[in-house]
Amino acid sequence: MKAVWQPINAIIAAMSAGLMAVIVGFSSSVALIYQSVISLGGDANLVASWFLALGVSMGSLSMLLSWHYRAPILIAWSTPGAALLIANVQGFTLNQAIAGFIVSAVLLCFFPLLVPLDRLFKWLPSQLASAMLAGILLSFGFSVFEQINLQPNLIFAMLISYLLAKRFAPQWTLLIVTLVSIILAWQLQLIENKTIEWQWSEWQFIQPDFSWSVVIAISLPLFIVTTAAQNLPGIAMLHSFGYRPPIKPILSISGLINIIAAPFGGYALNLAAISASLCMVEEVNQDPKKRYWASFWAGIFYIVLGLFAAYIMACFALLPSSLILALAGIALFGTITHSLQQSINSEHKYINEAATFTLLITASPISLWGLSSVIWGLLGGMLVLLINKIK
Repeated sequence: MKAVWQPINAIIAAMSAGLMAVIVGFSSSVALIYQSVISLGGDANLVASWFLALGVSMGSLSMLLSWHYRAPILIAWSTPGAALLIANVQGFTLNQAIAGFIVSAVLLCFFPLLVPLDRLFKWLPSQLASAMLAGILLSFGFSVFEQINLQPNLIFAMLISYLLAKRFAPQWTLLIVTLVSIILAWQLQLIENKTIEWQWSEWQFIQPDFSWSVVIAISLPLFIVTTAAQNLPGIAMLHSFGYRPPIKPILSISGLINIIAAPFGGYALNLAAISASLCMVEEVNQDPKKRYWASFWAGIFYIVLGLFAAYIMACFALLPSSLILALAGIALFGTITHSLQQSINSEHKYINEAATFTLLITASPISLWGLSSVIWGLLGGMLVLLINKIK
């Protein structure tokens, strides 16, 4: 009897871990991706196309890479990248944004083959990348508390549920906050009363519109943020659990699929870190060599999520804007905290000062000569580094 239940339990454990990884990844980013599409003039149907492109590409890659390397390799979308898009696409069309995704994907594909990732941070310290990310995300943190003026009962309940869930059920924090906010919004009659018909997600191809301003304002920041805040932590997570698959081909293949998915809304693909860790723990399987099944199942669930995205997004569109904005900000509290900590952790004071310059400039509304505050933040930080290195 034990011989019968052992493989069944292994399958259930792998499926549960994979499903949890997808739920955590989806709940932490759904509001951000939704808001980024709306910021570009899209609607719920276009959001569904983005999730379809992301779900199919992430799911397929996770399944293929995990199976091939026999390691729990989970591919995800870039959560900080989605936040960057909301803050950085003002003045650009949807077609221009798609062009920015394609160029960023090309960089993600070929950069690991040409330049080792550790060399990138010899001339661009990780503290500056963390400071840039923190500067981008601060506005999302502020927006949570700005919404209190509009919906105090709803936002206070979301914040209390976040703090309690973070304390007692950290893995389910964002899912709990999402459920609490939706139930309370329904009780307060803030959700639009509209019948939703069942629908499948559909592919929507968007013609890219390339320009140098797009490369500078969208592609480069998206590439840097995805590399520094997603791929590097993803690599570190794999190594911390004893997995050492070849990183160069994994990142390059992900970038290649990203190029194909970009015209349909696949804005950035990268190694998962936090959600991937759920597929690597002992609870999945006592044998580390068999834990790849968790990320394999996660890939299947991502594909299912993409196929059902049209119906999910149609329901999501009924929610009040205050809830969506607050949910996006709350989802980034942990990332903001981590970015702030990492931005000033150098033993060299001038690097910490350069990071401070980068954070302040990035968070400011500065916009000169067609360059966003993100680019000026990096330039300002690098100028501080350059001056301090003069002998």
